[in-house]
Amino acid sequence: MVDAISGADPASVALTSLERRAPLRFGRIVVIGGGCYGSWYTQQLARAAARGALEVDEVIVVDRNPTCTVRARLAESAYDTLPVRVVTTTWNEFVAAWLAEGEDAVARDAMVPSPLMPHLCLDWLIARAGERWPDRTIRVEPLATPPTTPWQRAAPDGRHYVSFATWTCPVNCIEPARCPATRGERSWTMPSAITEYVREQNGTPPLRGPVIFHCTHRTFGVGMIDAIDLVRADARVASWGVAEPLAVLVGTVSHCHGALGVLAIS
Repeated sequence: MVDAISGADPASVALTSLERRAPLRFGRIVVIGGGCYGSWYTQQLARAAARGALEVDEVIVVDRNPTCTVRARLAESAYDTLPVRVVTTTWNEFVAAWLAEGEDAVARDAMVPSPLMPHLCLDWLIARAGERWPDRTIRVEPLATPPTTPWQRAAPDGRHYVSFATWTCPVNCIEPARCPATRGERSWTMPSAITEYVREQNGTPPLRGPVIFHCTHRTFGVGMIDAIDLVRADARVASWGVAEPLAVLVGTVSHCHGALGVLAIS
């Protein structure tokens, strides 16, 4: 995709300045999905590593399809600058096993979400709550009132999807300070909007949180969520839900878009 303002690829903007910085360093980067999106992200990570912008012990691509695009490209030596491994399993199964290693083990890890994945972080918190409290009712509740973002939709499963964009954004947009679509300042950020939304709610039990998993763009157009944020979020839910019913807003968001859900434990 080409930036509507500069005519440059947003994922390649300011490569010279990127090269001058110290490289980003990770233990493991987990790419969710090995198809069209996952292969693009893996390619961009390889380019970042080749340019000296990224150092990583291992890139793990998770896809239940044993013949996914990344595996095929790996066989063609497409990622020579990157230590890539493909794991054939479901996303939920992998995330559960990975995060079960604990805070210290995942402290240097990050996840690259897919734009079309389900609300994987919320699903993991639900599974963890079920393990912790097998005799309690755990569910996703619809939002009591819709957010006031320019675009929002409720899904039949109780999840809610929100966006500050009323246009179609390119998948490789890095959400810069100047929006390529409006050509003006990006004056919005979803974490702040969702925090304000929770502050305005008056339910019983009171809505806690929000627990926010913020996907931020780190290098060559690739957005990531730090694994340690998920582990710490689970600890917060555990402390809140010990002795009382709980309703907590969980959001996986970027600056411009988000997937929301109320994790309710009675």
